[in-house]
Amino acid sequence: MSRGLTATASRDLLSVWCGWVLIGAAVLVAPIGWLWPLGFSGLLALVGLLCLPAVRISDQDRPAAMILFAGLIWAAVSTTWSPYHPSKPGNNTILKLAFELPLYWSAISAARRADPALRTRALQVLAFGCALFGLVLIEETITRGAAYKYLHVFYEPIRGDLAESNDGHSTQVLGLIWPLAALGAPSRLMPWLALVMAAGVGAAAMAFGYDAPVLGLILAPVVFLMVWRWPTLTPRLLAVVAAVLFLSMPAVIWAVRHFTDYEALRHALPMTDAMRLGYWSHAIDWIKLRPLQGWGLEASRMFGPGIVLHPHNNPLQVWLELGAIGAITAAAFWGVVLSRLARPWSNMTAAASAACCSVYLLFGVNFGVWQEWWLALGALVALLTVANAQRPVR
Repeated sequence: MSRGLTATASRDLLSVWCGWVLIGAAVLVAPIGWLWPLGFSGLLALVGLLCLPAVRISDQDRPAAMILFAGLIWAAVSTTWSPYHPSKPGNNTILKLAFELPLYWSAISAARRADPALRTRALQVLAFGCALFGLVLIEETITRGAAYKYLHVFYEPIRGDLAESNDGHSTQVLGLIWPLAALGAPSRLMPWLALVMAAGVGAAAMAFGYDAPVLGLILAPVVFLMVWRWPTLTPRLLAVVAAVLFLSMPAVIWAVRHFTDYEALRHALPMTDAMRLGYWSHAIDWIKLRPLQGWGLEASRMFGPGIVLHPHNNPLQVWLELGAIGAITAAAFWGVVLSRLARPWSNMTAAASAACCSVYLLFGVNFGVWQEWWLALGALVALLTVANAQRPVR
């Protein structure tokens, strides 16, 4: 009897601990998203480390967990033939992935394990914090980054153009998470806080020349409404689209290059987009030489000057480095994750999560697939999905 009471008390203590850790993390999301997006990898890792006793893999989680573990093993094997050899542990991608997978999973588990009242408080803190983030972005748009420049004076002076670029970069953080962040607000305030977040993203992205967040502001509401209207069909359709995206990307780029005037298209686009098309063209040429196994983890770094760091296209980078095996693994992961959002009834959490996942896939044409902060943002989307899913149906 006493042993049972002790176990119950221990579980309750863990729930309270996880709840307070989530509240602390919620306080930090907005300032990190604005001032230091790279810090998300440390934030999610810290949450996971502090909440390691909460780690669980449920029956529903098992397919995604198995796919992620298989992908990690294949990535590790691919390092044996990769031409990239890290010079120090901080550059060792497979080492970082080996730590990130359990720590980020632990952070997501903490959202499920947390005390319900504290979890609700954490979601509310996040909602108001992200609304304030949106207001700050509006202010930065009007003043051309005055607050960001002012804060930098205290620790590192920064050029005005770089400050504005960093402000624009931060719109990709809020532009990714705002549907799930707004969902944590009290019902009567939810649409207004969502509007403030979206307005901040749109204003700053257009002012500082970032197109992807603007496209995300169009895509997210469309996906949300589609999942809300067709809660069973749309997530399954999105799962198919995501899988096809990863499996067919090299063929799509090849077709565009073969059947259009690719060079004319490149010269008609802004410089950053033209450079990206050049990376993609070089990537498919390398993929054709080793389509099954790929060139190995982080091999993209060795294909300069045609490719600088990575192809700036998540599916192409997976193909280039991990081959068809890696692409099938990524397609399976996204297929499982998105299809699990299917419901027989309309559900706001499922709709918001699908919206965020769609934007994550859209933004994937800007970043390297293994960037720590980018993977951490993906884990944050999963954490917010789990946290909101534990609340009463909305």
